[in-house]
Amino acid sequence: MEKRAKGTFQKNKMLLRRFLPYLRAERKTLALDLGCASLTTVCEIVLPLIVRRITNAGTMQTGVLTTRLILTAVAVYVALRVIDAVAAYFMATQGHYMGCRIETRMREDLFAHLQKLSFSYYDNNKIGQLMSRLTSDLFDLTEFAHHMPEEVFITTIKIVACLAIFISMNGLLALIVFAFMPFMFVFTKRNRVRMREAFKESRHRVGEINAQTENSLLGIRVVKSFATEDSEIEKFRAGSSQYFSVKQGSYRYMGRFQTTVRLFDGGLYILCVAAGAFFLKAGKTTPGDFTAMLLMVSTLIASVRRLIDFSEQFNRGMTGIERFAEVMDVAGEPGSEGEGVDLDEIQGEIEFRDVSFTYEGTEKPVFEHLDLFIRKGESVAIVGPSGGGKTTICNLIPRFYTCNGGDILLDGHSIYDLSLRSLRRGIGIVQQDVYLFSGTIRDNICYGKPDATDEQMRRAAARAGAAEFIEALADGYDTYIGERGVKLSGGQKQRISIARVFLKDPPVLILDEATSALDNESERMVQQSLEELMRGRTTLTIAHRLTTIRNASEILVLTEDGIVEQGSHRELIEKGGLYSELYSLYATL
Repeated sequence: MEKRAKGTFQKNKMLLRRFLPYLRAERKTLALDLGCASLTTVCEIVLPLIVRRITNAGTMQTGVLTTRLILTAVAVYVALRVIDAVAAYFMATQGHYMGCRIETRMREDLFAHLQKLSFSYYDNNKIGQLMSRLTSDLFDLTEFAHHMPEEVFITTIKIVACLAIFISMNGLLALIVFAFMPFMFVFTKRNRVRMREAFKESRHRVGEINAQTENSLLGIRVVKSFATEDSEIEKFRAGSSQYFSVKQGSYRYMGRFQTTVRLFDGGLYILCVAAGAFFLKAGKTTPGDFTAMLLMVSTLIASVRRLIDFSEQFNRGMTGIERFAEVMDVAGEPGSEGEGVDLDEIQGEIEFRDVSFTYEGTEKPVFEHLDLFIRKGESVAIVGPSGGGKTTICNLIPRFYTCNGGDILLDGHSIYDLSLRSLRRGIGIVQQDVYLFSGTIRDNICYGKPDATDEQMRRAAARAGAAEFIEALADGYDTYIGERGVKLSGGQKQRISIARVFLKDPPVLILDEATSALDNESERMVQQSLEELMRGRTTLTIAHRLTTIRNASEILVLTEDGIVEQGSHRELIEKGGLYSELYSLYATL
C-alpha cells in the first residue's frame, strides 16, 4: 500500500509538471485569482476574532463593550463582506474563464498532436477512445485548473492562520487539535487512491462506449441490411453495463471517503469542545477565546473538508491530464514538425533500394529486399495476388509507414531526408475507398487547396468529368453531400476525389484500385477521368481489373516472393507466365 501511494505521489508530481506550462501562461489571471482568494480567506478568519473581542469585552470588563465598539465591529465586518463578495465574483467568473482557456489550449494541442501521429498509431487505437480523450477527458480540467491552486492556497492560509491564532490563545489546545488532523489524511488516503483508479477505468469505459457507438452508427446501413439492430443494442448494453459497474465502484469508494471525513469532523469538534470546556473550567482560557476557538475549529474543519472534497475533483483532473499525457508522449511521424529538406520542384523519379517492410505487431515481412525503379512521367502498374504488398508499396512512398530496411528515393533524395509537407505535397492519391468530408462539393474539391479560385475549381471538376453532374444539381457546387458523401453515387464520389487531385496538380500519382468498386458504366467514366489525370505524371497504379492497365508503360507482377515478372502488357501475355494466367482468368469472369 505504501509503495503504491508513493508511486501515485510520483506520478502526480510528474503530471503536474506537464500541466504547469498551461497554468503558467495564465499567471496574471492566476495571481489576481489567488489575491481574491486571500481576501475572502481574511474575511472568513476575521469573524472569530471580532466575536472573541466582543465576548471578552462583555464578560470580563464592565463598560468596555460600548456602542461604539459594537458599531465599529459591525462596520468592519460589513466592509469585509463587501470585499469578500467582489472577490468571490472575480473568482467565480475570471477563475473559470482561466480554466476554460487552459482546457481549450490543451484540447487544441492534443488535436494538433493527433494530426502528427503515424498510420501505425491509428491502426492500433480506436477512434472512439481518441475522441473520448479529446472531449470528455478534458471537461473536468476547467474546474481543476481553477480550483486546484485556489483550494491549496486558501487551505494553506487558513491552516497557518488558524494555527497562529490557536497558539496565541492556548498553545496546548492548538497542539491537541492539530495533532488530530494528520490521522484524518492517513485514514482517507486509501480511498483516495482507489477513487483515482476507478475514475481512470470509468474514462476508459466511456471511450469504449464512444468507439462502439461510432462503429455502429457509421455502419448503420450494414446493420440494417443484415437486420442486426438487436445485436448492436445488446453490445451497447453490455458496454453500458460495464461502465455502470465501474461508476458504481467509484461511488462506493467516494461514499466510504465521505463517511470517514464526517466521522473525523465530529471527533475533532467534540475534542475541541471537551478540551476547551476543561480549560475554561480551570481558568486557562477566557469565554471569548473559547467561543473564538469553536468558530476557528469550524473554519478549520470547513477548510480541510473543502480540500478533501476537492480530492474527487483533483482525481478527475489528474486522470484527464494522465490520459492527455499518454497521447502527447507518443512520438509523431519523423518530419511532422517541419524538419527535413523541402524540394521546390518534384520531377517524379522513384526508386526502391533493397526495401524490406513488416507491419508493427506482426512477424512475417510483407516483402524483403525489394528493388524498383520508376522513371519520371512513367506509368507503372502493379498486379498480383492479395497479400503481396501492392498497397504497402503505395503507402511507403508518401511515408504513411516507415520501411524496416533499405531506402526509397524521390528524384535522388531519400524520402526520409525530406519534410513530410514537401513530400506529400508532390503526391496525389486516388483510392478505392473514397473519403469525402461532411460539407459541400466545393469544400471537398478545394480541400487540398482552400485558396483556389472558382475558375480553378470548375476546371478541375471538368477535367475529372464531374462538372456535368455537379451543375445538374439544384445547388451545384454548394450542394451538401452528407456524411461521407452519402448523397452521391460511388462513381460521383470517385470523380470528386479525382477533381480534388486535379486541383492539387501533383507530379506523382498513386491509384490504389481506384475503380474496383464501381459498376461498368461508372468505371468507364472514371477511367476516362483517370487517363486525363495520369497524362504527364509519374503514375503508380494498383488494379485488380487488369483491362484498366493494358496501356501502362510497365507492369510489375508482385507476389510474396517479390517482383516475379515485369514488362508491357503484350510482353507479359506473350511470356505466358503468372500475369497471362491472371489476365486469362479475369477475361473469363
